[in-house]
Amino acid sequence: MPYRRPGISALHPATLVSTWFGAGLLPKGPGTWGSAAALPFAWGLTAVGGRGLLLAAVLACFVIGWWSSSLYVRLTGAEDPGEVVIDEVAGQWLVLLAAPLDPLSYLAGFALFRAFDIWKPWPVDWADRRIGGGLGIMLDDILAGLYGMGLLILFNHVRS
Repeated sequence: MPYRRPGISALHPATLVSTWFGAGLLPKGPGTWGSAAALPFAWGLTAVGGRGLLLAAVLACFVIGWWSSSLYVRLTGAEDPGEVVIDEVAGQWLVLLAAPLDPLSYLAGFALFRAFDIWKPWPVDWADRRIGGGLGIMLDDILAGLYGMGLLILFNHVRS
């Protein structure tokens, strides 16, 4: 399906970043695609620079995602467009800060993040409903990521 969002080009930097280079444009479940597309980058960042580099990437992704999603929302007029998945990338990476470089831990981190992002327990739901624009788009996934990180820490503790 070709990109058809009025007000912004598919090649605009805000579109490229917000959709995580097109992952959010894939059919059915853009949030899941965005989270899945974040996994190999998290693995690579952690393998190269450890958790410190992944944490720096989470912070940079949050700031850049706030900018790009704010601009994307302003230019398209859409309140919280599904194709914007940079928030899933930041939230997924946050969860994976608690994961060793182990496929089972990454799978658990992926599942936990998706569960909390979909379920939206308090305060995730509050941030999703009350905080608008780019900050709101980013913040609810960061909060979901914190829930996922906490449970992944527990999962890995029980597992070891």
